[in-house]
Amino acid sequence: MVEHATVNRRVAGSSPAPGVLNPKAVGERSEAMILAALLRSGYNPLLPAFTDNKRYDFVLDMGDGRFIRVQAKTGRLKRDGAVVAFPTASCQTHRGNGRQDYRGQAEYFAVYCPELDKIYWVPVDDAASTECWLRLRDTENGQAARIRSASGYEQPPI
Repeated sequence: MVEHATVNRRVAGSSPAPGVLNPKAVGERSEAMILAALLRSGYNPLLPAFTDNKRYDFVLDMGDGRFIRVQAKTGRLKRDGAVVAFPTASCQTHRGNGRQDYRGQAEYFAVYCPELDKIYWVPVDDAASTECWLRLRDTENGQAARIRSASGYEQPPI
């Protein structure tokens, strides 16, 4: 299991306390864990060299002429550890766009959950438009409709 620092919302002009990560640092750590896992599995991830202002974090060269755009996300345990939740839209208010999802701009979310030290591969079209939940165990009421089982998203795209 991986040790993790606490996320801290920064106050303008302040520095985070030692050992406390700001949201950008949390995202960068998730991206690094995802990239390391891809490299260990023999994938060839391509990183945008000029800007980090794209709607995807990296591209997978599938070796057969296909390229898959991937948006890295940090998943968090919620509901007493029953689900891994992650955001599926970004705040674009500074650009006048409000919240914007990733449909048509990335093919997959690669979701790193630090508490589980696990990565989930969720097609953007399978995810809800603002937040997605991946179930780690069955619901208490037996609901099956519109439930995404985390186990169905453990394999990277082939």
